[in-house]
Amino acid sequence: MASSGPDPDPAVADLIAGIEQGDRRALARAITLVESSRPDHREQADELIAAVLPATGGSVRLGISGPPGVGKSTFIESFGLHLTAAGYRVAVLAVDPSSKRSGGSILGDKTRMEELARDPHAFIRPTPSGGTLGGVARRTREALLLCEAAGFDVVLVETVGVGQSELAVADMVDLFVLLVSPGGGDELQGIKRGIMELADLVVVTKADGDLIASARNACADHRRALQLLRRPHRSIEPHALLVSSTEGSGIDEVWEQLAADHAALAEAGDLDRLRARQRRAWLWSEVTDALMERIRTDPRVADLVPGIEAEVDAGTVAPVAAARRLLAALD
Repeated sequence: MASSGPDPDPAVADLIAGIEQGDRRALARAITLVESSRPDHREQADELIAAVLPATGGSVRLGISGPPGVGKSTFIESFGLHLTAAGYRVAVLAVDPSSKRSGGSILGDKTRMEELARDPHAFIRPTPSGGTLGGVARRTREALLLCEAAGFDVVLVETVGVGQSELAVADMVDLFVLLVSPGGGDELQGIKRGIMELADLVVVTKADGDLIASARNACADHRRALQLLRRPHRSIEPHALLVSSTEGSGIDEVWEQLAADHAALAEAGDLDRLRARQRRAWLWSEVTDALMERIRTDPRVADLVPGIEAEVDAGTVAPVAAARRLLAALD
């Protein structure tokens, strides 16, 4: 995993060594480093990612999302424990809504997944979204690579909820899992077509007790809906399955389906093409972020912003022309 270039920063070298050994504390420190916005930390983070990059790419990357109250944390804990019992190492990158006041995580996934958090073969990283559009922390992609380099076989990315977050997580995972409650046709009507088109697997939760019949009906409804949303560019077809996270029923079927789909994507060459597209999307996301940072910090631009914003507010200057003036100030 060591870089062939100059010797790394001693602090970075320690992190690299820890990650090579699968040390969860070193992994947590490494993720903290890549999440930092300090310029010196960003230089170290770039060095760290470059060093571990050859050891990445070997995990099954899964996105998990669904509306609030659907039972994401309960499902992830049950699913993660099933995987660790089968001999897999599992990392969970759970992006929490950020507190407006402190900027920290509100929900605290380690407290919502206590048993999985104690499992020596699991790693849970609750990360505040920081207000990032899409509900996925800006550095989630780098955190995912670090988890892979540390030897985790399955990496789960849990998003804040239904909405723009699905588009963001779909750009960094191999398969996308949408959790839905047993609400039947009424709930199906409320799910946007775009979200359903992203789903490789729809999981109807809470299929136990008095909700079993409703869950079965909801699963049938979603199967019919998925048949209408076939994606010719993929070598797999979407499915809908039932689970009871509290009872553990259906969890093994979910993993069997996801493992089979992942293998099919790899065999058809779709996995390599998908990840190549995602890396390109990441490139342009970084370019956009870097440009925005330059605009915010360049004094020549900062001096112009209040006046240009006032002109745009008043309608005397078109936003397109105003944007060009700000960009021209960077030259």
